[in-house]
Amino acid sequence: MLYGEKNKAKFHKTRRLVIGIGQKKHELEIPKYRLRKMSMSADTAKGLIESLLLDEGNSRQNMATFCQTHMEHQATELMAETLDKNAIDKSEYPQTAELENRCVNILADLWNVSLKEEYLGTSTVGSSEACMLAGMAMKFRWRNQARELGIDVDTLKPRPNLVISSAYQVCWEKFCVYWDVELRTVPVTKDKLTLDLDHVMEYVDDHTIGIVGIQGTTYSGEYDDIKGLNELLSKYNREHEDRPQLVIHVDAACGGMLTPFIEPEMRWDFRLSNVVSISTSGHKYGLTYPGVGWIVWRDRKYLPKELIFEVSYLGGEMPTMAINFSRSASQIVGQYYNFLRLGWDGYMLTHLKTTENAGLIGKAIKESGLFDMYNEGSRTPIVCYTLKENAKYSDGTPVVWNLYDLSDRLQMHGWQVPAYPLPEGAKEVTVQRIVCRADLTSALTEAFINDFEQCLNDLKEAHVLCNEKKSGRYGFTY
Repeated sequence: MLYGEKNKAKFHKTRRLVIGIGQKKHELEIPKYRLRKMSMSADTAKGLIESLLLDEGNSRQNMATFCQTHMEHQATELMAETLDKNAIDKSEYPQTAELENRCVNILADLWNVSLKEEYLGTSTVGSSEACMLAGMAMKFRWRNQARELGIDVDTLKPRPNLVISSAYQVCWEKFCVYWDVELRTVPVTKDKLTLDLDHVMEYVDDHTIGIVGIQGTTYSGEYDDIKGLNELLSKYNREHEDRPQLVIHVDAACGGMLTPFIEPEMRWDFRLSNVVSISTSGHKYGLTYPGVGWIVWRDRKYLPKELIFEVSYLGGEMPTMAINFSRSASQIVGQYYNFLRLGWDGYMLTHLKTTENAGLIGKAIKESGLFDMYNEGSRTPIVCYTLKENAKYSDGTPVVWNLYDLSDRLQMHGWQVPAYPLPEGAKEVTVQRIVCRADLTSALTEAFINDFEQCLNDLKEAHVLCNEKKSGRYGFTY
């Protein structure tokens, strides 16, 4: 974090630590924003940092984040033992590269890739990097197709564009800024928070590099109708054979490692002809600590060769297409541990239990009678709701607080539950979202429901000075 003019004064402030017993005391100067001249013991440094981190929320009670906050100690030990391994060094760490290769194949199989096609994929630093790679592949492929059709892409106006619902994750906005692509967002409505298939094709033209379908939106956890989108694209491509062909990338950060186990019959993946790439977060429902994502292309032809670089691997060559370079292999090891440890049945049972807990929370919130539900947690382990207009308690007492007040009250019990406005098309609606993860046990679920109900009662009895309506997001929406 850079410091500006107003922070220069505190830049030179130091913290004084007095250590010792009785007459033998030593005072240490500890600068906050510049390097201290002298060293200190490892235990002292560790203790100082631990004390600084005390004033933070409990990650297990963070209902805002999709990111996994607990792994088995065997996995944690394995990851700690491999922190020093560089994932990019395929020749130096061939067995680590083999584990990555196994993970890619496992995901390709989960997503029903055809063995007749030459699929390939890679690990990434979270699904955001995976989305960047998917966007680049779509842009380069579109550009190559356009050139073959005689379109002057070098002086082209308008710019190439990408179509997605307004309930997108911010990584797509970053991609379009970084790679000079126009982001075309199809607005959601307060009654439908997914991609509007009735209007999506109105945003498409000859400069569209692709459409993104979201398998689990950031805002509510709902799925875009990717099967229906695939049918629209098939019809479009048949009618525009002389133009660049439209393709779908599925942003499955949330659902990529959830849907195959909960609803394996759902057709959202490579069983659909126009789905050419899928990305996911290993650190969400892949159950791995933050830092790993994955992307798979159904066939090599959908990843332009100029984006693939060959590296030495076991005396041969291995393709790599990552944006990032040096990074620890520990998250890859953690992901493979989960695949090996849990198997298909283990993932299914884990996700079913998580979804069951989410359903219990959704049921309790709905039964309060104060909220309109967007997602009750029965399909995906995410609960999303808004406060009813002119909401009243069962005894007729009117509600005088808002969701920001409820967020504050829940935080008094340690629970972090974000409140935020919906995206373009429904910005007037404020919602809360609860993400249930595998580390949300039955006991924690019961504790949360009890605390939630207690907060509702406390707000009813309290003299509430309401938070003003906020224009931005409150908490985290990733």
